[in-house]
Amino acid sequence: MAGLWTGKGVLRRKPFEQIEETGGGEAGQLTRVLGVWQLTAIGVGGIIGAGIFTLAGAVANGKAGPAVVLSFLVAGIASAAAAFSYAEFAGLIPKAGSAYTYGYAVLGELPGWFIGWDLLLEYTAIVAVVAIGISGYFSFLLGSLGIDLPAWMLGAPGTGAGHRVDLFAALLCLLIAWLLNLGMRNAARFEMAVVGLKVIVVIVVIVVGAFYVRSSNYVPFFPYGVGGVFAGAATVFFAVFGYDAMSTAAEESKDATRHMPRAILYSLAIAMTLYVLACLVLTGMQRYTEIDRESGFSSAFQSVGLARLADVIAVGAIIGILTVMFTFMLGVTRVWFSMSRDGLLPKWFAKTHPVRHVPTRVTWIVGAVSALIAGFLPIVEAAELTNIGILLAFVVVCAAVIVLRYRRPDLPRTFRTPGMPFVPAVGIAFSLWLITFLAWQTWVRFVVWFLVGLVVYFAYSYRHSELAGAEAGERAPE
Repeated sequence: MAGLWTGKGVLRRKPFEQIEETGGGEAGQLTRVLGVWQLTAIGVGGIIGAGIFTLAGAVANGKAGPAVVLSFLVAGIASAAAAFSYAEFAGLIPKAGSAYTYGYAVLGELPGWFIGWDLLLEYTAIVAVVAIGISGYFSFLLGSLGIDLPAWMLGAPGTGAGHRVDLFAALLCLLIAWLLNLGMRNAARFEMAVVGLKVIVVIVVIVVGAFYVRSSNYVPFFPYGVGGVFAGAATVFFAVFGYDAMSTAAEESKDATRHMPRAILYSLAIAMTLYVLACLVLTGMQRYTEIDRESGFSSAFQSVGLARLADVIAVGAIIGILTVMFTFMLGVTRVWFSMSRDGLLPKWFAKTHPVRHVPTRVTWIVGAVSALIAGFLPIVEAAELTNIGILLAFVVVCAAVIVLRYRRPDLPRTFRTPGMPFVPAVGIAFSLWLITFLAWQTWVRFVVWFLVGLVVYFAYSYRHSELAGAEAGERAPE
């Protein structure tokens, strides 16, 4: 029993020299087709979404006022601390799985298992939540055009009179699964086009809005005090990650050791620049007390007589949020694929398409599960399934990069986290601090999912993992 908790038990680690050999065989293999800017587009697609179109207005109105720009900067700095750690690992371990793979290689099988297990639920729930949000925008736009849809298809049970299913949200989940199954090259082209359109919309908002900024709207700059800035940072932090899901595509990068670190940092830098400029324009165009919490930019442009541009922004918000679904569904399918290939889940799930070289089976399963969540759960209940796993993944990655730097300083690193160990320690501290803001229902969900995972691990994964097979081979008599 004592050996269970050793390097030959649940804390066994795959040697770094063997990680690059993983792939092929029965499980199938992914194809390296993504360049640095395609990876960056996937990262930007995951980061810029509801945060810029919804959270900015909500935080400005109720938490930080014009200082919302500082809330985004604080959250961005904290997110960058984790991003540096992800970048170091992405250059060091160019394999699918992201935080799961990093945790498995450095901290051991059981810690890696739990991060992967939790991300399966977190990422799937994010896809569903975003789909529900887009559905709400879509229904609003149709209503403004005088198009009335049957009540039964407009929302999950309990969200309105006659609601039976959020049909549009469910179909969106299946659409993203279909796009991902076309093959990574084609899916990445779609993502780049949509992200490009989203960035253009944001730039138009910034440039046009700058002509309507009034300096008097910035006074007082701290209406809720400095505490409001940090409270706002805790809220908008969930708008400044997405690169973590993008890093799961390392195995589909043409030159992952060089491209992945750059793409992670580029995507966060581009997103933060746009966030800061957009927040300055938003709070400069309209007094913070008058900003609409649900559609801040649309209301701001309506307030200065640009109603048509406000409609364009609403359409841009729908398109922009769609890319978030793409990034996180990509993330969950690659984590699942990686766990199955390692033997922690049945290898049947790791089978890839013989021509398109994508994990078709897990992609359709995730599409169907996210469609069921989006179609039949209210957005608040679906949102309670998110957040905690991603924050714990940040903690694991930041801790692992410190451990590995001192355990294996000899490993070739194409990117090195600056300010070691202070910078990753900031990522750990900020993530743990944000976890304290989560509702008790989130903790209940996490504990239940944790216990289910514990059962699955000891009933199946511990005995079937690739490392378990290697240990059995070592013990076998000659």
